[in-house]
Amino acid sequence: MKKLVIHPVTRIEGHAKIDVYLDDAGHVADTHFHVTQVRGFEKFTEGRPYYEMPGITARVCGICPISHQLASAKTCDAIMAVSPPPAAVKLRELVHAAQFVQSHALSFFHLSAPDLLLGFDSDPARRNIFGIIEENPELAKAGIGLRKFGQDLIEGLAQERVHPGWIVPGGVNAPLKPEVRDRTLAALPAARAAADRALETLKGALDSFSEEIAHFGSGPTMYAGLTNESGEPDWYDGLLQFRDASGGLVAADVRACDYPEFIGEAAVRRSYMKAPYFKPRGYPGGVYRVGPLARVNVAQGFGTPAADRELAEYRQRFGECPQSSFLFHYARLLELIHGIEKIERILEPATILSKHVRARAGVNALEGMGMIEAPRGILIHHYKVDESGAIRWANLIVATGHNNLAMDHDIGEVARHFVDGNNFKEGMLNRVSALVRAYDPCLSCSTHANGMPAVTIALRSSDGELIKMVD
Repeated sequence: MKKLVIHPVTRIEGHAKIDVYLDDAGHVADTHFHVTQVRGFEKFTEGRPYYEMPGITARVCGICPISHQLASAKTCDAIMAVSPPPAAVKLRELVHAAQFVQSHALSFFHLSAPDLLLGFDSDPARRNIFGIIEENPELAKAGIGLRKFGQDLIEGLAQERVHPGWIVPGGVNAPLKPEVRDRTLAALPAARAAADRALETLKGALDSFSEEIAHFGSGPTMYAGLTNESGEPDWYDGLLQFRDASGGLVAADVRACDYPEFIGEAAVRRSYMKAPYFKPRGYPGGVYRVGPLARVNVAQGFGTPAADRELAEYRQRFGECPQSSFLFHYARLLELIHGIEKIERILEPATILSKHVRARAGVNALEGMGMIEAPRGILIHHYKVDESGAIRWANLIVATGHNNLAMDHDIGEVARHFVDGNNFKEGMLNRVSALVRAYDPCLSCSTHANGMPAVTIALRSSDGELIKMVD
């Protein structure tokens, strides 16, 4: 038995490695996906006041702080038993849409486009954002501009792009400034044009990736996402839906407070990352996926015109409920277009400038749950407090964690199809890594150990020679 090690997995947020085991004939016998970092935010928040949680949990990650602040603030709203004012809800939705735009732009242009536009077998030294700039400078500028659009809106609302203190229990701490509204509306046409260009570029390249589409995690799973009563994606305040691989409804209209009935969490030896599963089907059989592909498979439509036109074409090409994880990229760009349309829709009514943006209260419940869609999938915060409001217990179920079991399975599928130990090429292992990038994992967010995590100890001599490895 031989072992190939991909360490680190590149162009992802966080740290991971993949082990690929080859049998004596050079064929892939097994694979393991290891998340090699641990953060432990849940434990060290104990004793802190609940109202500090949006600021603390945002520090889990520099990519997803807005998502954690929103999920945390909704959890605090439940502890306070208050409903934020209508303008505050819309402003939270607005900053959330901006987060989707900047995050999806980062994922597509900076992390995945080097594979999709330069090729999985291209020169590794060139297969990066600098290679994209050299190959297609106008597309690279569009990607940078799209991310800037989202970050500028976040900064205009919250005064900071990363880890702002604007999202608070009960709402937000300042209204929208008219000049920020006007500036954002003026920037929308360029953002829409950049998103359209990205999608057209991807659609033009899809025929080159028929083999990858067929073998990048094409096994059937369930899908989970939040929708409104019309079956459209509701990233901020939707109810949780589970659908099977054929699109059939498995569980519907699950509220945040009811999530423990449907989602369990397992610890796996191979990783510090927890492995959520669909409780009614048990572990490990209750595998489901979240994120852009899952949201598109769960929803009936977007409810915005441009995104719905593109969704119709997507479904004409791949069906109502496609399984390939390669299509996370396509679904992500559909959501990028929807996010831009959503921003315009929220900004248009003058009521968005209301000064009433925060409700205030103390502890009125000793437990609260908050659930939203982060760019990478469903994010759940769950806190228990004492009468003074100090955190007694906290649990975070992060988007990437939901995909843990599916990613591990898909890595095996990709490796078995593409990796040949008798005719080894670098592009084979790049495809294995690219499967992980398709999910766009945020491993810094998701590494909250539950149970005994896997630990590897390497014993080396003074000159660096490996003497013994203990798992």
